[in-house]
Amino acid sequence: MLAGLVLALIAGSLVSLQNIFNNRVNEKTGSWSTTTLVLGMGFVASFGMSLAVEGKGTFAALRNMEPWYWISGLIGVGVVICLVQATKLLGATFAISIVMTSQLGFALLWDSLGWLGLEKVPFTMNQLIGVLVIVGGILVFKLGGKREQQETA
Repeated sequence: MLAGLVLALIAGSLVSLQNIFNNRVNEKTGSWSTTTLVLGMGFVASFGMSLAVEGKGTFAALRNMEPWYWISGLIGVGVVICLVQATKLLGATFAISIVMTSQLGFALLWDSLGWLGLEKVPFTMNQLIGVLVIVGGILVFKLGGKREQQETA
């Protein structure tokens, strides 16, 4: 469990860091160039690591995969484009907080409904309250920051 927590914390920090880098690239090149760079470099890095760590035999397992799982790469395009634009319009902290809340809400929905091959997990009011508390925290964070800015101006 501890390893899972550490990996999740690292993933969160990497998503935030990547978002900042993507935003800087986007300022110089544009959204589609940024997406091409991000996903292209990601492909090269993961392909190389896959060969080095797992060997070329693991690619044979791709033939046995459900065909609709292949759209994951297309989803990645949407993630990068939307996140780059959201960061440009909202700022990094606000955009990432909305993205993470959306991830949590949709993960709760898909778990509760058992969609996409997930084991169905019963929906509880505690889960809903948890998501609503996070949304409330984002609102306090965003609205509280605006009041402070207005007072100092």
